[in-house]
This record gives sequence, C-alpha cells and structure tokens, in this order.
Amino acid sequence: MSIATKTGDYGETSFANGERVAKDDVRIEAYGTLDELNSLIGVTLTHLYDEYVRTILLRVQHDLFTLGAELASMSPKTQELKLQLPKITPQHVLDIEHEITALEDKLPVQKSFILPNGTPESCYLHLTRTICRKVERIVVGISRTYHVNQHVLIYLNRLSDLLYLLARWANKEVKEQQPIYKYFEKKS
Repeated sequence: MSIATKTGDYGETSFANGERVAKDDVRIEAYGTLDELNSLIGVTLTHLYDEYVRTILLRVQHDLFTLGAELASMSPKTQELKLQLPKITPQHVLDIEHEITALEDKLPVQKSFILPNGTPESCYLHLTRTICRKVERIVVGISRTYHVNQHVLIYLNRLSDLLYLLARWANKEVKEQQPIYKYFEKKS
C-alpha cells in the first residue's frame, strides 16, 4: 500500500473512524500541531546527550502518540463504532508530575523571570514548550465543542511545565548561567 492514497487531494482527510473532514478542521489542526511538537522533540533529542533528559523525552514521545490517537478519535461517530484506541490516563499525568517534582528538587529556586536562551539544548526545549502551549490552546478551544478527556488538558499543561524545567536543567548541566530578564533589576 502506498503512502500516497490521493484521498486528500481536494483538501479533505479522515479520522480513525472514517469520518471525512476538511484539512482545516480544528481537530486536524490540534493533532497536526501535536505532530509538530513530537517532531520537534525528535529534533531536540538529536542535540541532547544527557541520558536523564533523553529518557524523559522518549517516554513523552510515546505519550504524545497516545494523545494523538485520542485527538484523532474526537467525533461522535467514534463513540458509535466503539473503537478501542489508547487514551491519556491519570497515570500519564502522575508520571509527568513525578518528573516535575524530581527536577524542582534538583534545580535552584527560581527568583527571576528566565529568558528562553542559553545552551542550544535549552533553546530547543524552550521551543518545544511553546509548541506544547500552542497545542494546549487549540485543545482548550476544541473542548468547547467536542468532549475532550480532562486528562488530556491536564497532561498538556503539566508537559509544558516539565519542558520548562528541562530547559533550565539543560543550562544548569553545562554550568551556564540562567539568562535572567533584567527589567526588574535596580537601576544604578
């Protein structure tokens, strides 16, 4: 079977349940942006040599595929067909929260705003965080029209927090000074 199905040549695509929709449907936007996030995490992994961070991000990539399957099935027709697709669960959220707590214990207390800057690794992680926030905003919008598993929204919110902490960790690991926003410094 060829990847070129030609079924999308006129601006439509289909969900896991076979429902055809326009490619600019907000649900397609959501999981397309999720794919962008997952791909950017893949790029980030090519710049990371810290096994601790790599292990976390590889697990996150698997979680994002699960989340994508859930987003790709947001349709009443999916409920009718009773498709059994993977879902984000409370355990996914707990795993992320565990990593957040572990990182907070390892990092110095943050006393200032930090610029998305520093090492290349940190910059890539900050970029992944911004794409994660974009996915979250899109999914929040979708939740006004379609049923969205509450754990999906919680997971995305926690994931962006985790990516922020990993960006700080990437700077700390190479003894880089955190780039601080200086607006609030006292003027001499």
